[in-house]
Amino acid sequence: MAKILIVGCGDLGTAIANRLVDEKYEVIGLRRSLQTLPQMQMLQGDVTDASSLQALVALMPEIVIYCVAANGQNDAAYQAQYVTGLKNILASQSRNQQLQHVFFVSSTRVYGQEATAILDENITALPADFGGERLLEAEYLLKTLPCSATALRLSGIYGPGRLRMINLAKSPQQWPLQNSWSNRIHRDDAANFVVFLVQRILTEQTIAPCYIVTDSKPVSQYEVLTWLAKKMQLALPANSSAEAQGGKRLSNQLMLSSGFQLKYPDFSVGYQALLDEIATA
Repeated sequence: MAKILIVGCGDLGTAIANRLVDEKYEVIGLRRSLQTLPQMQMLQGDVTDASSLQALVALMPEIVIYCVAANGQNDAAYQAQYVTGLKNILASQSRNQQLQHVFFVSSTRVYGQEATAILDENITALPADFGGERLLEAEYLLKTLPCSATALRLSGIYGPGRLRMINLAKSPQQWPLQNSWSNRIHRDDAANFVVFLVQRILTEQTIAPCYIVTDSKPVSQYEVLTWLAKKMQLALPANSSAEAQGGKRLSNQLMLSSGFQLKYPDFSVGYQALLDEIATA
């Protein structure tokens, strides 16, 4: 039975862990705060403090999934969680000859450029802020590993408990001033894709070193908000028909070419499921 270490068991990490447990893998989770999850071992440790990670040295997992979240929107927090943290985790596995693959959950924030063309993994990432810069710096650490590794550049995650756009649709006066392009991925699709790739590695199949993880329909923010407002029978602001300007559109063709199938291929399918869930809660 393959052993898989998940570093960072928040919302997404826990969703990944639950799916891997269901597939009968041995899963070990690491969190800053101690928490128990069914049918898996949980360890407490701070990725920014190497001394708290000593228990990881003897684990010898075949797969490591690094799935942390910065605890602040500032350069120091991103440096600590993504760069220093990943360095410390990789150092804890430096003698692990069983290690086959490392997954780093990154973000499409590394693409800071505004573009009219649709961007894919062949386009050079040009960060426009500290967040994108630190995430890309962390991705570069993967190139130093003796084993294979993959950066997963997730677009905006939505899903259960992630209701920002739904709440925004209810407040027309708070809609963004500019209708820019946006990209998103449902939490469950993101988790399912990670598990899909893990299974490919463990069956000795090749995967790419980088994937953009997003749904099949880049869309303007106003289109999403307008759709939600109409579904909830809410008033629309006067500028709701403004054309999209700025932002970027991202391609998921490499992800789909792997054979993976999205459960929520566009925002309308995903948000309809959320609205239905809210209605029956």
